[in-house]
Amino acid sequence: MSMKDGRQIAMVGFLQAQNCSIAPGSWRHQANPMDFLTPAYFQRIGRVLEEGKFHLAFFDDRLAMPDIYGHDHREAVENGIRVVKMDPATILVSIAGATKHLGLGATYSTTYYEPFHVARLFATLDLMTEGRAAWNIVTSLNDSEAANFGRAEHLEHDLRYDRADEFVEVVMGHWDSWEEGAIIGDKASGRFADGSKVHALNHQGTYFRSKGPLPVTRSPQGHPVLIQAGQSGRGRRFAGRWGELIFVVYPTIEAGRKQYAELKQAVADAGRDPDKVTVAPACYVCVAETRAAAEAKRDYVLSLSKPMDALVLLSEVTNFDFASKDLDSEFTDEELRKMSWTGFKDRVVALSGKPNPTVRDFVHFSGRGTIREFPIFCGTPTDVADQMEEWFTSRACDGFVLVATQMPGAFEDFARLVVPELQRRGLYHKDYAGSTLRENLGLTRPNAGDWKKTDRGR
Repeated sequence: MSMKDGRQIAMVGFLQAQNCSIAPGSWRHQANPMDFLTPAYFQRIGRVLEEGKFHLAFFDDRLAMPDIYGHDHREAVENGIRVVKMDPATILVSIAGATKHLGLGATYSTTYYEPFHVARLFATLDLMTEGRAAWNIVTSLNDSEAANFGRAEHLEHDLRYDRADEFVEVVMGHWDSWEEGAIIGDKASGRFADGSKVHALNHQGTYFRSKGPLPVTRSPQGHPVLIQAGQSGRGRRFAGRWGELIFVVYPTIEAGRKQYAELKQAVADAGRDPDKVTVAPACYVCVAETRAAAEAKRDYVLSLSKPMDALVLLSEVTNFDFASKDLDSEFTDEELRKMSWTGFKDRVVALSGKPNPTVRDFVHFSGRGTIREFPIFCGTPTDVADQMEEWFTSRACDGFVLVATQMPGAFEDFARLVVPELQRRGLYHKDYAGSTLRENLGLTRPNAGDWKKTDRGR
């Protein structure tokens, strides 16, 4: 049990800089406010997460509107299917001003940004949040994103990860530009900093060239925490090399235990300590004072989803136009091979038991566009805590990524009803361990160049 081994649940609030949560129907919820274009909306959520002692507020992102279904954005826009996509890093600064301890993470793509830009943005964010920043490293998904950045098509899966490896090496190299104590600030002598403690990178690689030095110093936590979500074979190797916090999607606890062990092995294979890497699956929580009330909440949320939600979001995530096939036609081997998110596709194939699932199979087994996409912990605070405890103590995870059924109510319910029960069981911290995200996740502060001392610095 975790009370004896010292492990405690890490908790992440999963956000979108948009009109809804991951569940596109959430904006239709009667209790969901509609001021999502204001700082007050996101600051309100940040305060709720901090009151619930969440470790991190995390923003997922996509660099295009969902417009692959029917090669048009109209259905997505009309139905509000995740069509507003503001820059998440800007919103994190707004939340930072309303919180003191909450970690603040954002997604930035290695495919469509330059390493220097990402290094400077997150180093600045880390300073402006006093050591609470995290970068979620993604390789992006589809041709709509490519088109927004002047590219003809999205890069092939494994090539994206090869390029991403070098991208992160360049970012880490830039974050190492300033040694500790480089700034002297001696007004009398006029000497601002020790020039021998600031280093140019001079990187020349297969995909990138970048000179440096980065004109931003190290933060109180060394450098931002690295988040990753690779679950396919190549993606898992990438996550094993870089991820300090790894987000996953498990359909069941049994699948979770298996993939958890595989991810921890990938971390060990990269020469890193698996116990210092937090693996957190996505989940929904529908909790109330009685089981009947919780189930009513769940059923109401399920009723908010429309069939179009699934078709639009399936097209976006697979980079395949689901309007081009009827519901009961099977995907060919060639069509499956071309799909973008390999881990997502593999999950549907496994759950359906069919090597060539139909469109209907993708809708049903993925749960895309509904809260059935992730496990739903439903019931009283005791019921929900029981389920989370089983996942945690049986080593299916080290924490959870809570996706909101509506904003900010889902987070309020969890903070008010579930957190005290988990704390009573010794599974959840009573307060933040320190002021930086690394301290609160139990991670040591890295020194410049530490990342090169494991196999991941190869």
